[in-house]
Amino acid sequence: MPRQCSERSRSYPGRPARQAVQLTLDSVLHGNMGDDRAGVSRGHSSSILRDEGPNSEKGKGPASSATAMNPSGGADDRRVAVKPDPNEHLLEQILSRPNMLKAWERVKANKGAPGIDKMPINDFMAFAREHWEEIRSSIFAGTYQPLPVKRVEIPKATGGTRPLGIPTVLDRLIQQAIAQILLPIFDPGFSDSSFGFRPGRSAHDAVYQTREQIRKGFRMAVDADLSKFFDTVEHDVLMCRVSRKVRDKRVLKLIGKYLRAGVVVNGRLEATRKGVPQGGPLSPLLANILLDDLDKELERRGHRFARYADDFVIMVKSRRAGERVMASITRFLENRLRLKVNQEKSKVASTNEITFLGFTFKGSRIRWSDKAFANFKRRVKELTGRSWGVSMGYRYAKLAEYVRGWMGYVGMSEYYRPIPEIDHWLRRRMRMCYWKQWRYCRTKVRELTKLGTHLRTAISVGLSRKGPWRLSRTLATQTGMTNQWLKAQGLLSVKDLWVKIHYPATAR
Repeated sequence: MPRQCSERSRSYPGRPARQAVQLTLDSVLHGNMGDDRAGVSRGHSSSILRDEGPNSEKGKGPASSATAMNPSGGADDRRVAVKPDPNEHLLEQILSRPNMLKAWERVKANKGAPGIDKMPINDFMAFAREHWEEIRSSIFAGTYQPLPVKRVEIPKATGGTRPLGIPTVLDRLIQQAIAQILLPIFDPGFSDSSFGFRPGRSAHDAVYQTREQIRKGFRMAVDADLSKFFDTVEHDVLMCRVSRKVRDKRVLKLIGKYLRAGVVVNGRLEATRKGVPQGGPLSPLLANILLDDLDKELERRGHRFARYADDFVIMVKSRRAGERVMASITRFLENRLRLKVNQEKSKVASTNEITFLGFTFKGSRIRWSDKAFANFKRRVKELTGRSWGVSMGYRYAKLAEYVRGWMGYVGMSEYYRPIPEIDHWLRRRMRMCYWKQWRYCRTKVRELTKLGTHLRTAISVGLSRKGPWRLSRTLATQTGMTNQWLKAQGLLSVKDLWVKIHYPATAR
């Protein structure tokens, strides 16, 4: 019979003994376990046995209890039991019923791609009902071995690719469960200037903090770029920092297995002696744990900075101070954390010349970067391509989804001038799509006249041999496919979205 829990999960002074129970993933995910069997999962035993524990034999000595009284009537400090450390039973918390339920909901909502086992997320529940009891027992026994992650290359806007690791659904579930328990342990100790992958914080907060430092006169920035951060993390350095607050060796061993699980590249298994694969739920938290030493060092020196994952800027008042900080921080990163600084991309420059999280600064005003706007135009051209053979309803839906998401991020830009031009460009792109879709001259004339264009004007444009992009900006197409008509079809206005962000009280 497989062992249900380790020796370290037995009763100890000040904690009642608990019964070890088997918890199947079917009950974890469907919540059909009765209250009499959910004791371990909920952090208390189903029954308290007064005869159990180290002092179970009566009459052999005083029990170690917080209520033990000395002759004078007060509590004797020497005989008060040591408060149990919850970190000693982290694995039980990780595999508890509420935590696994929450982890499954997160994994299911993310709708990730299958790993190397090719199991889609919709098929995982049937697999879990059959195998979860065995998997859970192997995790407690320390024999569970994660599968390697599948390596895919994501194209970057600047050229080249970024490696992304896709774990299996089972490993994503376990990693998510680990992250949910470790986050409350580590997050309270993180720096207030760390904003990446933390509850209640976002990239916008990091940009706003940078702007506040600019307004206070810190107009020089140390923009240090970490070269291939997620691929070069030393496992020993990382695990040393994780073990500062995690004392359950079973959890440390499980995290180490995920770090060394390996990757499959083009069907070939490669060992991972370094790095934290991007794509797993545990990777962002591990990155914050490692870089927290950098945050604490910058705070100790009194620097003003903002960090989001591996992107950070340090604000100073002069170029000379910036060069000094760049040299000392580079030594700290390379010697203490064993991370490589990309000297070609790192620089000390005015805040008007740097890009941070997709934004630039003009004085103390926030603007989106040229790179972010170029990515926007490239994506919109794909969604409004005249050769994309989809219905106009589907095109409007995908375009609205992207525009709303893009404005939700870069809409904090305080630069209004390009906003109306973007709307003009979007409307022209959609008119071009309609013109290409109508195809034949008689169809173009018929559709334009239906929309209110004068017949003579519609015929003159319909017979033209000029291209769809050129004809999308003519009197005939603009009087037929008016701005109001395109809006009624589902075209979003970037101007309306920007106004709602910056003037929510007056937006209509």
